[in-house]
Amino acid sequence: MDVKEMAATLARELGVGVQQVVQTITLLDEGNTVPFISRYRKEMTGQLDETQIRDIEERVRYLRNLFVRKEEVLRLIEEQEKLTEELAMAIQKATKLQEVEDLYRPYKQKRRTRATIAKEKGLEPLATYLLTLPQTGDLLTEASRYLDVEKGVETVEDALQGAMDIIAEQISDDAEYRKWIREKTFQKATMLTEQKEKEEDGKNVYEMYYSYSEPVKKVVPHRVLAINRGEKEGILKVSLEAPVEEITAFLQRKLLTQKTIAEDLLKQTIEDSYKRLIAPSIEREVRNELTEVAEERAIHIFAENLRNLLLQPPFKGKVVLGVDPAFRTGCKLAIVDDTGKKLYINVIYPTPPVNKVKEASETVKKIIAEYQVDVVAIGNGTASRETEQFVADVLKEVKRDVSYIIVNEAGASVYSASALAKEEFPELDVAERSAISIARRLQDPLAELVKIDPKSVGVGQYQHDVSQTRLAGSLEFVVSSAVNHVGVDVNTASASLLQYVSGVNKQVASNIVKLREENGKFKNRVQLKKVPRLGAKTYEQCIGFLRVMDGENPLDRTPIHPESYDVTYKLLNHLQIKPEEIGSEACKKQMMDMSLLQMASELETGEPTLQDIVDSLLRPGRDPRDELPKPLMSKDVLKLTDLSKGMKMQGTIRNVVDFGAFVDIGLKNDGLIHISQLKKGFVKHPLDVVGVGDIVDVWVMDIDEKRQRVGMTMISPEE
Repeated sequence: MDVKEMAATLARELGVGVQQVVQTITLLDEGNTVPFISRYRKEMTGQLDETQIRDIEERVRYLRNLFVRKEEVLRLIEEQEKLTEELAMAIQKATKLQEVEDLYRPYKQKRRTRATIAKEKGLEPLATYLLTLPQTGDLLTEASRYLDVEKGVETVEDALQGAMDIIAEQISDDAEYRKWIREKTFQKATMLTEQKEKEEDGKNVYEMYYSYSEPVKKVVPHRVLAINRGEKEGILKVSLEAPVEEITAFLQRKLLTQKTIAEDLLKQTIEDSYKRLIAPSIEREVRNELTEVAEERAIHIFAENLRNLLLQPPFKGKVVLGVDPAFRTGCKLAIVDDTGKKLYINVIYPTPPVNKVKEASETVKKIIAEYQVDVVAIGNGTASRETEQFVADVLKEVKRDVSYIIVNEAGASVYSASALAKEEFPELDVAERSAISIARRLQDPLAELVKIDPKSVGVGQYQHDVSQTRLAGSLEFVVSSAVNHVGVDVNTASASLLQYVSGVNKQVASNIVKLREENGKFKNRVQLKKVPRLGAKTYEQCIGFLRVMDGENPLDRTPIHPESYDVTYKLLNHLQIKPEEIGSEACKKQMMDMSLLQMASELETGEPTLQDIVDSLLRPGRDPRDELPKPLMSKDVLKLTDLSKGMKMQGTIRNVVDFGAFVDIGLKNDGLIHISQLKKGFVKHPLDVVGVGDIVDVWVMDIDEKRQRVGMTMISPEE
């Protein structure tokens, strides 16, 4: 498919310039990654962001697949010598795969159907006769001409039924009819669900769907996925109630264009065609499309939540005590220094059934003092709140100013049992590794979370009910985007983190770590060219995202790409700034007084590239996460009985779903902020208001002690 033709289509869809799309497609075809293009090829793309470039990448893939399918369908119909000029034009003009498949349907090789059997019996001419809408004559006499005992056509009824079967399939295969019926079904059908089997253990998860109906066009995505899951588990029976009378009336208008002696017969055929052939097929297509839209929404929400989780601000320069709570097996303790290095491992038993509270308390107080612990990170799993109460009590007796924080440990157990964790800590058991992971997750969420399958990090909804291939692709893109947005210190990063850097695969990431271990720290970016299998193209794609923080060249700790070093040196010379002075107050003053447009012209470089260079020189070594508010720290624990209606609190958004957001206010269970309570006025989606990790002010609305649930609002009572 011609690039310019594709670009024109995508430019209209995405609301950007045709040339921007052409350049982006060219860059992608040359093997450039999305993060590299969005960061270092802004002049070529007209400053398209990562999301726009990703959209172009996905749509180009779809359009190219569509083109290949069109060519294949044209060839297959041509081989049957049935390709007309009109049909070829319709196929070429199709903009969706579904349209192509509809047009190909009549020519597709089918398994033996009632229609193909009737054709084998020689009844196609009778079907053709009926479709001429004869106004005179006798149908029985005409049908009697096709009687053939050897072929199984023993009566005129057999002949007419065979002809009706052929016509029914022709109606079903008509692309125009199917398109109209599909759209009408979307617009006017109702989705019905009913209880098929009782749920085990009285869970009643699907109770609202035991007798449920809603117009198809109004069913929201999360309901579609819930219904699909209930049907898959055999608890729900699902069907669509389409506007049958309206659809059959449409087909009658199309076929019965004049009075005919075959009217009753053809009306029966239309009803049979719709009920037996069209309706089941259209219902599958409509439900598939609903599911596809629902999956896209669920994946989008998961991806946004994951991105916000990955970009949580790190707790730099802190010694952390990680606690993996448990009852019977005890709470595992791990202290890591400010670089994440393991300093201490132990286990205490402050919770039931052992209840060695005094011994546990003495141990914690001793190690906090000995290792100068700054903060305690408690996993939010089993026994979390009991452990939190214990820690809060202990910290009251500690002389140091130490706070604690509840850390979402989702996925920690996955990491702890992984080959990567065994390789990192072969001498430790699973729970001890988990305590280290919890501590490190507070210190640098991104560096620790990349070690875990993104599906296991505890954000999103219905992640197991969507296409796993599409989910994995989307989440991998998000992780890569987050890693490249932050940048990676090549001398401290794990192979798990390095493999998400633009252009770097697992093997190259492993080779970087291996060379670092053999030769010591990298002193400059150029040395990375010696890494096995890190060729010129990979170097170009990755090097701007890799930092050498204490190296020989001050520019190596910035996001400035080495291809722009010459321009950067010219700029520094022009402003009389030495490379080692970047980030200083004198440097900042010179930069602020400069005309960007004029300087870009003098240096013969693009204004967007120069702007990025200036930003990097103003704040070398900057971590964009540092500008975000730090997570809330606690010194005491809340109980449900501590709350009262109208109480104002601060909380941390833990998860965002279609119907609202869950907020951690220090209770055992997160509170729910319904979408209607996020702010005054209409909210299209909760993600438009809050994101995972946001610190928000909330007020208590409802307290359900029986179900241990709290309803919250972000709308101030004064509003």
